[in-house]
Amino acid sequence: MKVLAIHNFHRKNSASGDDNVFKNETKLLEDNNVKVTRYFVSNDQFDDAGVIGKIRITLSMLWSRKHYKNVKSLIIKEKPNIVHIHTFFPLLSPSILYAAKETECKVVATLHDTRFICPCATSLRGTKLCNDCGDGRFLRMVKYKCYKNSKLQSAIVAFVFLYHRKRKTFYNQIDRYICLNENQIQLLVNIGFDRKKIIKKYNFVPDTAIDDNYSIHIEIPERYAVFYGRIGEEKGIHLLMKIWDKLCDIPLVVMGGGPLQDDFSEWAKNQKQVFYLGYVPHNECMQIVKQSEFVVFPSIWYEGCSMTVIEAECFGKALVVTDLGFSAEAIENGYNGLKIPLGDVECFVTEIRKLWNSPELCKKMGLNARKDYEAKYMPEDNIKQLISIYENCENA
Repeated sequence: MKVLAIHNFHRKNSASGDDNVFKNETKLLEDNNVKVTRYFVSNDQFDDAGVIGKIRITLSMLWSRKHYKNVKSLIIKEKPNIVHIHTFFPLLSPSILYAAKETECKVVATLHDTRFICPCATSLRGTKLCNDCGDGRFLRMVKYKCYKNSKLQSAIVAFVFLYHRKRKTFYNQIDRYICLNENQIQLLVNIGFDRKKIIKKYNFVPDTAIDDNYSIHIEIPERYAVFYGRIGEEKGIHLLMKIWDKLCDIPLVVMGGGPLQDDFSEWAKNQKQVFYLGYVPHNECMQIVKQSEFVVFPSIWYEGCSMTVIEAECFGKALVVTDLGFSAEAIENGYNGLKIPLGDVECFVTEIRKLWNSPELCKKMGLNARKDYEAKYMPEDNIKQLISIYENCENA
């Protein structure tokens, strides 16, 4: 089998979930004798472009002639059985979908977020959940400056999605949608996507061996809770700060970077029990997670299939999460973690303190988390699902 895998990376060295999934899945396919051709771009190209270049790239979000031609030529040359698209926005544009269909190649798309419902992909307006644009009236984005807090940029993005909504691009040019959780599926069905074309498949992480005797070369407490990931609004960073304002006796180690890292760093300086490490290389980050008591994950948006949750379970760590999106599906309350209503600071505080003061309960939940990982998120099961999706799509 031959697969053309396509992706728009966020930034160089990005730790974004969809970037990691693209890397993990393509390697997994190759390790299982599938010939993979990769076609990808990075948003660094926009950052590095001059003024004229940025204008040209922005205009091509509607239809990129360059990537349309490149993908079409690549398909003709490589003759893949399947084109698997991960993220196409903003640089690749929906034109690549037409390039694949015009060459009569079957298209599978992994939906890592809610982009087809909310062009910003977060389903957030500020800090509130919002799926209003599921009705196709994307121009409301201009009023609320949804995209990068800019009316102009919001107008451009709204027009791109309005145009392709009217052309039914996302309905007709994709043969199979891989969704990452039930909530995501329901959101798509509610706006007219064909349920028969939707398949649920979780992400996976390799079962990485971590040395329990590894010596961490960063000064942190012996016992601690941990948060790691993007330091951004959607991950519940402001919520995390409010929670730890009330948990000043429980050590919290935080790892990651993002748009709110300066604000978070300033806050952390005044919190004796908060240890903000910034970006930590992945291997050392995983060591710190493995040696933590549990993982706190107060996300306020629809996580697709959070790598944080899966990695934590891989290492046998209980999780305290928001009862929303993938986390609501992945965590069985009291079994492998604790679920908290969206935005409920007091409940987070109460449950975190309860878990902190109950090491045996924490250990028990961690063991159950590991069982859950073994049942759902291992590479061996994932490759079988992926090949089955490809074969069924190709033969449909």
